[in-house]
Amino acid sequence: MSGAGRVDVVVVGAGIVGLATARALLRKRPGLDLVVLEREDVAAHQSGHNSGVIHSGLYYRPGSAKARLCTAGRTEMEAYCTAAGIPWERCGKVVVASTPEEVPALAALTERGRANGLEIEELSAAGLAEHEPHAVAVASIFVPATGVVDYRQVCRALADEVVHRGGRILTGVGVDSAIDAGRAVAVRSDVGLWWADRVVTCAGAWSDVLAAAGGEHPRARIIPFRGEYLELTPEASHLVKHLIYPVPDPRFPFLGVHFTRGIDGHVHAGPNAVPALGRDAYSWTRIRPVDTARFAARRSTWKLAAAHWRTGVDEITRSLVPSRMLAALQRLVPEVRAEHLVRAGAGVRAQAITPDGALLDDFEIVRRGRCVHVVNAPSPAATASLAIGEWIAREVDDAGSGDDGVTTAADG
Repeated sequence: MSGAGRVDVVVVGAGIVGLATARALLRKRPGLDLVVLEREDVAAHQSGHNSGVIHSGLYYRPGSAKARLCTAGRTEMEAYCTAAGIPWERCGKVVVASTPEEVPALAALTERGRANGLEIEELSAAGLAEHEPHAVAVASIFVPATGVVDYRQVCRALADEVVHRGGRILTGVGVDSAIDAGRAVAVRSDVGLWWADRVVTCAGAWSDVLAAAGGEHPRARIIPFRGEYLELTPEASHLVKHLIYPVPDPRFPFLGVHFTRGIDGHVHAGPNAVPALGRDAYSWTRIRPVDTARFAARRSTWKLAAAHWRTGVDEITRSLVPSRMLAALQRLVPEVRAEHLVRAGAGVRAQAITPDGALLDDFEIVRRGRCVHVVNAPSPAATASLAIGEWIAREVDDAGSGDDGVTTAADG
């Protein structure tokens, strides 16, 4: 296949956000000639390498669009999985304060969650023992709305629905650029040139690269962070009943090392957050020299490093020295021992940073002409994906209207 002529819409990227966007577009406009182009396979990166948590919306500023997207998306995700026959569970999670210094932050988190409409139970020692008998805490809360699912299965179901509704999904097709040529967008791919009336790019860790290739100058640029997971052995899996989280550091969008019993019953421990030496660097041995050189050449990278070097050193040490990761896990569940842990997979988070080196913990879309670029889609993007897809579909409707600009979760 070389060249494919003209279509109504090209969606670049078959992760959960790209697939949810394709689904939303096809639901709004039956008969739309839509094609999804994916360089690798469905859910090849972030969508298929995560802890599988359906987030409750606990962490987000009350009244913000991010909080609303998570709440709406969680409800839609549960309904979608039920209808599609995808196993999921609303198991709830425990958040623990391990020291007296963390108690005020836990109280603030409780207040925020309730402002977002969540039921939250403040646990006594007996209450904690009932939910997670092997966890320890100075104070703790239980959030019933949190759940778990396998997002790979969700992506496969979304892909099937896109095809059922008349869309096409082509895997193994990389896209070099999407350039608005006025009356149409020229999409240069591995299999030739496509012409589209509208284009949406949902390229994850490559989002800024693809936006720049289309002539954009996104203010946020991607720095990949690898999250490495361990897994409890079957003999130790009884130590965690569901999900156990620490109180997060409010300076960072990461939630800290935690325990997650997945929908398959396996208990994962982690992740850390170490700088990855490539956009798909799932281990220290995978290095992408071009990526690494680009990251190192940016001022924003060095500003980020200067501001948070101590935390960075701690995370890297935790990655390289197993006893440090074990110590972090034992703050939550002291009975965990080194022999209870085996290496599991890793994920790479596409973390956008601003020119001043700040971590951008917000959704960001750039709409220019006939192109819509999803520059940043951080957690809870998987949970909120169906709601995000509907939001992006509205942006596609406005593309080409002359009303260009950057849209964030605060605006969307």
